[in-house]
Amino acid sequence: MLGRRILITCEHAGNELPESYKYLFKRGKEALESHRGWDPGAAILASYLGVELAVPVFMHPTSRLLVEVNRSLSHPHLFSEFTIDLEPSVRQFLLNKYYRPYRNAVTDWIKRETEAKSEVAHFSIHSFTPVWEGKKRPTDIGILFDPKRRLENKIALELTEKLRDLAPLLTIDLNEPYKGTDDGFTTTLRKKFGVKSYSGIEIEVNQKFFFNKELDFVKSVLSPAIKSLER
Repeated sequence: MLGRRILITCEHAGNELPESYKYLFKRGKEALESHRGWDPGAAILASYLGVELAVPVFMHPTSRLLVEVNRSLSHPHLFSEFTIDLEPSVRQFLLNKYYRPYRNAVTDWIKRETEAKSEVAHFSIHSFTPVWEGKKRPTDIGILFDPKRRLENKIALELTEKLRDLAPLLTIDLNEPYKGTDDGFTTTLRKKFGVKSYSGIEIEVNQKFFFNKELDFVKSVLSPAIKSLER
C-alpha cells in the first residue's frame, strides 16, 4: 500500500427539495426541518474537516425524505412516507437522479484510490437527536464501525482514544447510538472493497452541539483526531 487516503462524506447534508417535488411535502414541513429531514450540523463539520485536512468531501444536500442515500436499495425506508406511493417509474427516476450519482461518485473515488494501492479511511459524518423516545441520549460523539474488520477496528479505537485525550469531558462511545453494522452506505462499501484497503467509520455527533452553537468545540477535537490517523 502506498499510504492512507482520508475521505469525508456527508449523506444527510441538507433538507433541500427539487422544485418539482415540493408539492409532496405540503404537510411535511415539520418533518423536513427535523432530524428526519437532515442531520443538523453534519455538513458544517464535514466541510470544515475537508478544508482543514485538505481531503476530498462528498456531500448530499437533498433531503433524505425524498430518497435515502444512506440505505441500501432493499431497505424498507429507502423512500419515506412522502414518496413511497409514487409510481415505480418515478421512484426509479429519483434513484437515477439523486441516489445513484452520489453513491457512484463516492464508490468510484474509493475504487481509483484502492486500485492505485492506497488504503482508504472513509469517515461518514452524521448527527443524531439528543432525545429519543423521551430519553436523553448520553453519547456526545459516537464512533460506528464493524468490529470484525481488523483494520477498521484499529482505526476506530485509535480515533476514540485520541478524542478522549483531546476532550476528556465528552462521552465518546463505540457503536452508539447506532450499530456500525446496521444498513448504511459504509456497510455497502465494505462488501465492495477488501478489509485491508477500505475502512468505513461513521462519526455520529450529538445535535445539542449544533443547537447550542458549540460546533466549534467539536471541530477543534475532530480535526486533529482524524489527522492523527494519516499514514
